[in-house]
Amino acid sequence: MENSNKNRLFIASCLALLLTSITFAIRAKIEGVFSTDYGLTKEQIGYAFGPAFWSFAVAMFAGGFIIDIVKTKTIVRLAFGMHLVGIILLLFAKDMTSLFIANVFIGFGNGSVEAACNPLVATLFPDQKTKMLNRFHVWFPGGIVIGGVLAWLVMDVSGLSWQLLVSLLFIPLVIYGYLFFGVHIPETERVTSGVSYKEMLRNVSAPFTIIAAVILMIFVSSVPSFSVNFDSIIPFIIVGLFIILIIVEGKFINKTSLLFPLVAFCMLLTAATELGTSQWINALLMTNGINPMIILVVMTGIIAVGRYFAGGLIHRLNPTGVLLGSAIISTIGLWLLSIAIGPVMTLLSAAVFAVGICYFWPTMIGISSEYVPKSGALGMSILGGAGCVATSMVLPIMGKSIETAGPQITLRNMSILPIILIFAFIGLSIMINKKFPKTKNE
Repeated sequence: MENSNKNRLFIASCLALLLTSITFAIRAKIEGVFSTDYGLTKEQIGYAFGPAFWSFAVAMFAGGFIIDIVKTKTIVRLAFGMHLVGIILLLFAKDMTSLFIANVFIGFGNGSVEAACNPLVATLFPDQKTKMLNRFHVWFPGGIVIGGVLAWLVMDVSGLSWQLLVSLLFIPLVIYGYLFFGVHIPETERVTSGVSYKEMLRNVSAPFTIIAAVILMIFVSSVPSFSVNFDSIIPFIIVGLFIILIIVEGKFINKTSLLFPLVAFCMLLTAATELGTSQWINALLMTNGINPMIILVVMTGIIAVGRYFAGGLIHRLNPTGVLLGSAIISTIGLWLLSIAIGPVMTLLSAAVFAVGICYFWPTMIGISSEYVPKSGALGMSILGGAGCVATSMVLPIMGKSIETAGPQITLRNMSILPIILIFAFIGLSIMINKKFPKTKNE
């Protein structure tokens, strides 16, 4: 492929992800509007925001299964259409139901972007996958920085309406649509390398069990009456059954390594840690003496810079070393945020947390592409989708906790997730080192 087309497609992918991430910043800002102006509780807002994540997951799963059949360009066009409809619906949202529906469409658009662009970037840069995926994902925190600054300028400084803020999403939408349309988009790496569809499924190890588990998570996260009660033994029994089914399907039916299911499990916790906290940043830190949107901008700015220069760090520490360090720093960051008093300590604690979550998402995707390459676009889509569903589950739980236990206790409880990840990443490192004695680096 010509360098001009390769660069155009990469820029278009980055702009599509930019729009995706700006929607995250806008949701974090308008959460307060729907609470004060429209009378929604934090738990209701959590359920209304949930579709932005689980429909993201559905789009990623569907895209991963069909992208090589309908072609990448079709998924890109679907993303554009869903974004267009979702933005229009969000402009007219006034209650929990209309906000819920708008987020369904926006989530489908966001998920379609990830389903198309993650494998597209891996295909465009086959010898620099982890490095370029990190650079592509610079635009997720980059978009949150831009969205946070826009939210502050439009609503806090200028006193303009939240609808005007939302309407700014049309700008990146039009630009990425123009760049994608009219240029040849190549086949995914899985197709060009000759890996069969059946082989792709087999290398996911337990695709059907993983997807069944995610469907159940979507049900739990979108039906308020079906709340998760961890005081009961039932959730733990269900989790145990799914673990058994994953082992049976992966080890005894498909006869493959359980590396991918372990990566998927880690993705659930990394995404919930990163995105769950970010989406509730306004409610979590509004009494700390500093505008939460400033904190969000600083955090995501740190993440953007870290991801851009990720190549050298990953080369020195290898992906699993980076992830283990990230889990440790994330734990420290959440604990510091839970005791932070005043703007200076809050900002410093948020900076520590930002360093911790910096490499989670793209490095998890990169590990799948590097160490389970035959899982193809489906593997990337399952990981991204699982991460979004985990976030949709944690949002109402966090919302209820903020209202009942308070922000500090909520942040302290969230630190349990990266603590679990510390042990999970140690196990992941052992498994990868055993399977790949010579670690693959960029």
